[in-house]
Amino acid sequence: MPATAIDLDTLPGHHIRRLHQIAVAVFLQETEDHGITPVQFAALQAVANTPGLDQRSLAARIGLDTSTLANVVDRLETRGWMQRNASPEDKRVRLLTLTHEGEQLLAGVLPDMQRAQERILAPLPKAERKEFMRMLRTLVDANNELSRAPSTSQ
Repeated sequence: MPATAIDLDTLPGHHIRRLHQIAVAVFLQETEDHGITPVQFAALQAVANTPGLDQRSLAARIGLDTSTLANVVDRLETRGWMQRNASPEDKRVRLLTLTHEGEQLLAGVLPDMQRAQERILAPLPKAERKEFMRMLRTLVDANNELSRAPSTSQ
C-alpha cells in the first residue's frame, strides 16, 4: 500500500457522510407521498414547535445559513405550508407560522418520518439505540461551533 494510502473504512467522517446519504434516502422513500425534504421537515417542525419564530432564529435552530433558509422558506411558502408575517415590533423582521395546510402536512408526514428514523436505527440492537443517539448528540454538540451554520438548539 502506498505511503499516502488511507483506508476510508477507518475514517469517521467518511462513515458520517455515508450515513447522511442513507438517512436522506430513507427519509425520501418513506415520505415520497408528501413531497417534502428532510430540511423542509425540520423547518416546518421547528415553526410548529415555536409559532412566530423569525427566520434568523429558525436558521440557527436547525443549523442552516440564513440564505439557504430563506430559499427553504420561499419554497414552503410557495407550496402554501408556511407564511411570513411582519413583526409588529420591527417591520423588517418576518415571523413564521404554519398555514392550516402546513399543519395538516406535518401531521400526515409524522408517521412516515418516524418510520424512516426507525429504519435508520434498525440495524442496531434496541438496547444500543439510545447509546448511539447519546454519542451522536455528544459529537454534534461538541463540534457545533465548527459548522458553517452552528445550531442554537443545543
